[in-house]
Amino acid sequence: MMANKSDLRRQALDLAPALVALRRELHEYPELSHEESETASRIARELDRLAIRYRSDVGGHGVVAELTGSQPGPIIALRADMDALPIQEETEIAFPSKRPGVMHACGHDAHTAMLIGAAELLSACREQLQGTVRLLFQPAEEVNAGAAAMIGDGALDGVSEIYGLHNLPNLPAGMAATRYGALMGSVDRIEITLEGRGGHGAIPDQSVDPIVCASAIIQSLQSVISREVSPFDPVVVTIGSIHAGEANNVIPHYCRMTGTVRTFHPDVQDKLPERIERIVQNIAEGYRCQAALHYIRQTPVLMNHEEQVKFVESVIDDTIGSQHRITAQPTLAGEDFSIYLNDVPGCFFWLGSGPEEHAEQAYGLHHPKYWLNEDCLPYGASLLATIARTRLAQLAGGPL
Repeated sequence: MMANKSDLRRQALDLAPALVALRRELHEYPELSHEESETASRIARELDRLAIRYRSDVGGHGVVAELTGSQPGPIIALRADMDALPIQEETEIAFPSKRPGVMHACGHDAHTAMLIGAAELLSACREQLQGTVRLLFQPAEEVNAGAAAMIGDGALDGVSEIYGLHNLPNLPAGMAATRYGALMGSVDRIEITLEGRGGHGAIPDQSVDPIVCASAIIQSLQSVISREVSPFDPVVVTIGSIHAGEANNVIPHYCRMTGTVRTFHPDVQDKLPERIERIVQNIAEGYRCQAALHYIRQTPVLMNHEEQVKFVESVIDDTIGSQHRITAQPTLAGEDFSIYLNDVPGCFFWLGSGPEEHAEQAYGLHHPKYWLNEDCLPYGASLLATIARTRLAQLAGGPL
């Protein structure tokens, strides 16, 4: 007889100590994007223990594993990311990062542990699975490169639907949040190079100052938001770095800037490159500089699919209770899970990972004092396992 939702929930609670231990081990030894070789090896050891077959080096250091049931059916994919951030940890936990300047400040260590937990739960009932569950352990999410690389190496081949989650420290552990349609923003990168004419800072009339030009461009880029996009369409244009010159009395020859562009609607994302190019070039001409804009499309808007959101909500309600589910607020933070959702239907949702009280005051994702309530681990494992098992049964038309 197939394990029901409450059985998986109880089994996940039994796994909690092992999931906590694995998460803490991963937290102590974080690896940056494109460097996740040790993490991948650790995942492989867990999969070997569970006798689950897998492929390594998918899309870089990614791992793709499969549990195939005894009955034919579709393929459902579950995804967890596994890279860390270039952040110096400032927490007071007993198991901080042992690698200076690198930290799991986004909880990908927890996501990996949850997916291993889901794998163990599904492995215990694999004979009753009506199809195949594909587990995607993805590298390089933080640099928006891993999903596309995984897809390029066949991670989505034959997949009918895909599901994933992200922890949210501003939501108490034991809670979940879902949203229909757009959940997270698109992510694009801009790189601007300005060429002036260097010279002595005391003789500016004999030079062409790219720094003054850069300041005008930075200010004017905000007019894209205030005057060229509907106030009902959220857009963010942020210049995050500017580099020019080495001396206080020298006008530099070059100024280089990088920034990020975020939108919440695909049509708006499509229109912004031309508008930003026009502003950069026209202002540069007015300041007698030469300008080059490199506009890099990274990830689309994360658009959840209606049928799959409705299904995930039913699983959440049956597993942890409808009183523990809320509607997620939209955010312009990006997630390359959106690339999977461009190819196959699916749903991405938030899982609470904050303290039981005053979670709204918790340090957020990417903060050096980010903290994760490990009570969320069995919730994540049981929800992922239940989503995969139940959806396979639904799509195959068999008993739940």
